[in-house]
Amino acid sequence: MRRVVTGCLAAIFALPLVGSTAAAQPPQGPVFSDGEAQPVFDPAQAVRQDLFVTAPVDSDHDGQQDRVHVQVVRPKESDQGLRVPVAYQASPYFSGGNDVPNHNVDTELHVPEQSGPRTMRRTTGDERVAVAAEIDWAYEKYLLARGYAVVYAESLGTGESTGCPTTGAENETIGAKSVVDWLNRRAPGHDAGGAPVQAHWSTGKVGMMGVSYNGTLPNAVASTGVEGLEAIVPIGAISNWYDYYRTDGAVVAPGGYQGEDADVLAEYVHTRADREPCRPVIDGLTAEQDRITGDYSRFWNERNYLDDVDEVHAAVLSVHGLNDWNVKTRQAAQWYRALREHDVPHKIWWHQSGHTDPIKLREQEWLRTLNRWFTRYLHDVPNGVEGEPRATVQREDGSWTEEPEWPAPDAAETVLRPSAGGPQRGGLSAANPAAEVVEGLTDDAGLLAEELAAAPSSPNRLAYFTEPLAEQARVSGEVRADLALTFDRPAANVTALLVDLAPDGSVSVVTRGWTDPQNREALDRTTPIEPGQNYAITVTMQPDDYVFAPGHRLGVVVLSSDRDFTLRPKPGAGLRLDLARTSISIPAVGSIS
Repeated sequence: MRRVVTGCLAAIFALPLVGSTAAAQPPQGPVFSDGEAQPVFDPAQAVRQDLFVTAPVDSDHDGQQDRVHVQVVRPKESDQGLRVPVAYQASPYFSGGNDVPNHNVDTELHVPEQSGPRTMRRTTGDERVAVAAEIDWAYEKYLLARGYAVVYAESLGTGESTGCPTTGAENETIGAKSVVDWLNRRAPGHDAGGAPVQAHWSTGKVGMMGVSYNGTLPNAVASTGVEGLEAIVPIGAISNWYDYYRTDGAVVAPGGYQGEDADVLAEYVHTRADREPCRPVIDGLTAEQDRITGDYSRFWNERNYLDDVDEVHAAVLSVHGLNDWNVKTRQAAQWYRALREHDVPHKIWWHQSGHTDPIKLREQEWLRTLNRWFTRYLHDVPNGVEGEPRATVQREDGSWTEEPEWPAPDAAETVLRPSAGGPQRGGLSAANPAAEVVEGLTDDAGLLAEELAAAPSSPNRLAYFTEPLAEQARVSGEVRADLALTFDRPAANVTALLVDLAPDGSVSVVTRGWTDPQNREALDRTTPIEPGQNYAITVTMQPDDYVFAPGHRLGVVVLSSDRDFTLRPKPGAGLRLDLARTSISIPAVGSIS
């Protein structure tokens, strides 16, 4: 997640400006047309402030409340009596990051009965710190021109803020929330010399927005129910940190960052000048995150914003990439589902790219969507956005569709069952369960899942495919593989892939999922595996929205370790799949035969 630093995005906006007014006239106010704020303010004349907001938390345990470094950029008219709403981005990245090594993932899996040392410590890399100068953003000029102040805040333990980074814990939420409180005159602010600074220019209406960690903090702050936060735009954002570094009991990495964990990310963003006070805090992350069992715990529960979704009242415009394997699609899908269930105003954009900002993909339409969202909820102009289609989905060919809701309302569960031939390519259909057939695979973490899925045969995976589809079929939502598995060792990874086999023989991975079979009974409890005994193991894949073209075959591939995501034990673990007790549940629009 740390590769996205939105302050470095580049965009140029042409801004038609209203001419200057006479000194005796009141300041220019916002102008609206067709439900959108218009560019009538001059960003070149914006007022800039640098200040600190006091947060009611002492996360570095120095006996003083933490201090959040804030930069404000606002229309000059806000110094002439005009009060404006705020677009607010909080980030741990404004001051760069440190060179930090990841954990070793070439390690054996945890077996409860074993004793002795475990691989859980890491070495500390060279630490290089950058200091935030004037913070910028691709959206700054666009928002200033339309009557918003733009506010930046450095997350606790980063840049000029005090406190400690904790990768999503409560102190970071409090730090970011305190700026919303300051904008609503509920928290004190002061300049570098200690003189009080008040947000006299603020209407108190705030919208938080950002990508990655910068999009996760809006989720966190919204989950507090803080008054004044009227809208959030989380892009590629996390809703539950457990699902970022773990999956159903398995230690699973964010894509591209094998071996990263909560402590590594905290160390990466830990850029405050004096870092000794936070050393015990970050060391505590290493101990408490538990890379041994992968169990859900109080540590992870503190970082689960889903638990407090009933507190959210901010209108949520969510954006996520269907091919984002850094912050995976479950993060957006589960947050969106929870918001829907709690009647929070909501809309979602799904695009076909990875971990990125939609301004890079569909600039004008995205800016129009964002403008209408903020116009409605920050300027309080009724423009009907709440009655528009809730879902915008980009299809595989690059086209975009508007839909009433997501997942597709007409998606229905289709249950498919495998038939013999998995070491090569077995069948997959809606037919009755197969006769008693058991097929096996041998784990080899040295092989890529994509290579195993594409291989016509392999002893290291089992693959099952439908007949060529007579018509297109859309998968919209969460695919579940209910597997009947026997293990020859007391610990093993379990991975399942949904794949697309094209008429030319090429195979692409659509989505995937992982689990630790030792967590089959409970997410927060490890239960040993007895070699030779058959277990019902469920693998829930990352939510997706994908169209299989006519003539293509839908396939499911079962393997053990997934080199790019799971821990990598030595090769050799054996898994056997009972086909008669195995099924695949697919949320499908259209027929899959």
